[in-house]
Amino acid sequence: MSTDTTTLRLPGSKLASRDYFPLLRWMIFTGVTLFGFAIAWRYGLFQLMMAQDRSGISVFICILYVAISGHCLACVVAVSREINTAHRVRDRVINGVNSYRTEGRRVVTDDGAALPAGRITDYIRNLVVKAEKQGHERRLDQTLLLRGLADKLRSPMQFGAFAGDALLKLGLLGTIVGFILMLLPLGTLDNFDAASMKSSMKVMSGGMAVAMYTTLAGLVGSILVKAQYYILDNASAYLFDVTTDLTEVFVVSTLEREAHGGV
Repeated sequence: MSTDTTTLRLPGSKLASRDYFPLLRWMIFTGVTLFGFAIAWRYGLFQLMMAQDRSGISVFICILYVAISGHCLACVVAVSREINTAHRVRDRVINGVNSYRTEGRRVVTDDGAALPAGRITDYIRNLVVKAEKQGHERRLDQTLLLRGLADKLRSPMQFGAFAGDALLKLGLLGTIVGFILMLLPLGTLDNFDAASMKSSMKVMSGGMAVAMYTTLAGLVGSILVKAQYYILDNASAYLFDVTTDLTEVFVVSTLEREAHGGV
């Protein structure tokens, strides 16, 4: 009795879809978030927010959240593809590569085949060029190159941190605007009769609604944005680890052996 097992593969991928696990995590998180938004819409919470928030800051926060989520999705897809490329490069390198040479932007191994294009291949190319430039006298130190790679991988997370803080600050701005609207009637209140007090309380309640809804939108948006970029941060850290392990163990040792005459 035999069983036929199939592996789910994504378009353009030569490895299993495990390389795209960060994208899967982002999709699961976004699906749960959309489900929560759908429930809020079903019970009229969004409609109530748009009707009560006269400043429009809450709607602006929601629009920004959608745009920031699109940016995070693009970054997650890009990192997932880079992880897939890194795994393919690793499979090529660990199977036995005795020399590397550069041809333009490509890195060609001793069997005449070029490594798959990607960030890890660009990094290996920099190592090869550095090994050729510095000669045989010094050991190949990749500390500065690794630091530069880490900065490049970290740049989307820096944007994510800024975006999350910006949403939170917008919520706090809405809180200040709401309190201003709430206290504004007190400055024009001349008579303390029932009709004037009722009118003032109505305006004050509207200002309080602006303060509360914008604060809520800012807090929720900031938390959700930071959660998305946490997924991206984990994926980038994994890509950095794969690159470090592969180059330190296999590429650097091969380049140094080649520089010392294959000894």
